[in-house]
Amino acid sequence: MEEEYLKRWRLILGGNEADGTGITLTQEEQRIDQSLEAVYDSDRRGGLGSSAPKVSRWLGDIREFFPQTVVQVIQRDAIKRLNITSLLTEKEMLETVVPDVHLVATLMSLSRVIPEKNKEMARQVVRKVVDELLRKLSAPTQQAVTGALNRSARRRNPRYNEIDWKTTITKNLKNYQPEYKTIIPEVRIGYGRKRKAMKDIILCLDQSGSMGTSVIYSGIFGSVLASIPAVSTRMVVFDTAVVDLTDDLQDPVDLLFGVQLGGGTDIARALTYCQGVITRPQDTVLVLVTDLYEGGDAREMRKKFVSLVNSGVQLIVLPALNDDGAPSYDKSHAEFLANIGVPTFACTPDKFPDLMAAALSKQDIGMWISQNIKST
Repeated sequence: MEEEYLKRWRLILGGNEADGTGITLTQEEQRIDQSLEAVYDSDRRGGLGSSAPKVSRWLGDIREFFPQTVVQVIQRDAIKRLNITSLLTEKEMLETVVPDVHLVATLMSLSRVIPEKNKEMARQVVRKVVDELLRKLSAPTQQAVTGALNRSARRRNPRYNEIDWKTTITKNLKNYQPEYKTIIPEVRIGYGRKRKAMKDIILCLDQSGSMGTSVIYSGIFGSVLASIPAVSTRMVVFDTAVVDLTDDLQDPVDLLFGVQLGGGTDIARALTYCQGVITRPQDTVLVLVTDLYEGGDAREMRKKFVSLVNSGVQLIVLPALNDDGAPSYDKSHAEFLANIGVPTFACTPDKFPDLMAAALSKQDIGMWISQNIKST
């Protein structure tokens, strides 16, 4: 057992003569050591260089030695520490790499420089991640949102063709008449007349480079929300310009490839566009995903925030929508938003469906945050 601990320390320390463990590694352990050394001690070993075949062999090694969750972390560190981002435009790399949400964010930032012959391979990598996220997030989102809308639309004593019989029977079980083997529906529950869209949702996404994983999760949620007939969903992305990607919501891969990560930030311009497409402010939820680092007119941005709130729009600001931990964001703008009653907080993907349900049913979002979001 002691030797096993020493071997782990030997791998952590990197094998320099001063590591002090005195441990000799087997041939396979030396391969593990070399695969870690290429990333975490690259100054001594020269790293992975700029050769796609060499990087692909290294990717094969770490996939052999480590579980997928660890591979994703090492992969992410290699891209960041060794600046091998450009190699992700190579087919050989795209075939070998382990897909995850951070890799998709990197591919999105490279979408305009990926060679045409390799774009289909890049789309396949993105598709794997998107499909997995849809499997995890689609059902909870649909259930939370439709449940909230059904509850808000429920009405007492509806017309015959508007009765929700299952809920009505449950509500009147106490009125069961054994001699007649029937229930007297003293209280009738219904959902009222169905409208094409009971609520409008706008997801407005900052596509600056730091928001990569948040944009991916937002795109997935946007596609799921667009599949729910009871809500009308619009997707808007911005940097210094504003692009409406609503038409791409049916295919989240097309949506993500329509996003160009990087560039400046003009939140005021994005809010102006969103305000221009809002037709029912009292029935609109606007989710702004941004770190609030305004590169445009900050005073105009604040005026837009106030105007939206005064019009009746339910505004929610998320500095992050991901699992990456506490985000960096402009605290002074967040404080201003708090003073006008707008919640500003980081949200993890697993909490987002419940957040949308709370917003659509006009619950107190401040109370929801205190019950669901850990302070950071």
